[in-house]
Amino acid sequence: MIEKMKGRVWKLGDNIDTDAIYPGKYLPIIDAEEMAKHALEGIDKDFPKKIKRGDIIVAGRNFGCGSSREQAATSLKFAGISCIIAKSFSRIFFRNAINQGLALVQSKDLLENVGQGDQITVDFSSAKIIFKDEEFPFPGLDEFVMGILEDGGLIEHTKKILQKSK
Repeated sequence: MIEKMKGRVWKLGDNIDTDAIYPGKYLPIIDAEEMAKHALEGIDKDFPKKIKRGDIIVAGRNFGCGSSREQAATSLKFAGISCIIAKSFSRIFFRNAINQGLALVQSKDLLENVGQGDQITVDFSSAKIIFKDEEFPFPGLDEFVMGILEDGGLIEHTKKILQKSK
């Protein structure tokens, strides 16, 4: 059961689109580990080299807007991003990320209160983000979504459900 995630913050702004997350020129790549080498390259060509496993993206409004390419979520997950916290998400990106097993949380106030490189904790059991001595509540994720995240994505979650039904 996922209770908490701790990680270093990468701050991004509003309207981070899927082409910035995973540039279209890499769409022919089908290996997730190779995709990870190009995560957020549309923002900073060296970004993939800077990400460490467990890092957390904190962004503004409309994160993941643009195309419906699921490679954007896949590249972030396999690059080591454990969670994305944003003021809002594109609906299709939100679904793609959850299906890939990448945790997403909405917070309207966190972005203005944290800095690049800060350490934060996302507590899913209490639906709060903890930074220093402050807590930022977020709408909790329902049991079904948490099950998908805990199992590593929709495919693994479905396999687990099918195994139980045998």
